[in-house]
Amino acid sequence: QVQLVESGGGLVQAGGSLRLSCAASGIIFSFNAKAWYRQAPGKQRELVASMSGGGTTNYSDSVKGRFTISRDNAKNTVYLQMNSLKPEDTAIYYCNVYSYRESSHYWGQGTQVTVSS
Repeated sequence: QVQLVESGGGLVQAGGSLRLSCAASGIIFSFNAKAWYRQAPGKQRELVASMSGGGTTNYSDSVKGRFTISRDNAKNTVYLQMNSLKPEDTAIYYCNVYSYRESSHYWGQGTQVTVSS
């Protein structure tokens, strides 16, 4: 059974930083594609950052240069370092992993990030 557990969200002032973590069980992050999505109130869920199994990263234009996705294979954990946060970054952030073998997506429960102006 795949479980993803996010942590690290919270309230921060504009210009501040947060680091989100996503710990996985039942699946190995390094073998699969992983990503961070976010969903703001009244908006659709959007892709923020992704990393392929080979380590290639991609970012949405809105976070490029400010956010960094990374992984720790030994801890089977994926991170999202968020710097220079803006009020428009306020959302629930979700960890996602795509299992190549199962052709399935798995989601974490989400963690709230609130950026005050």
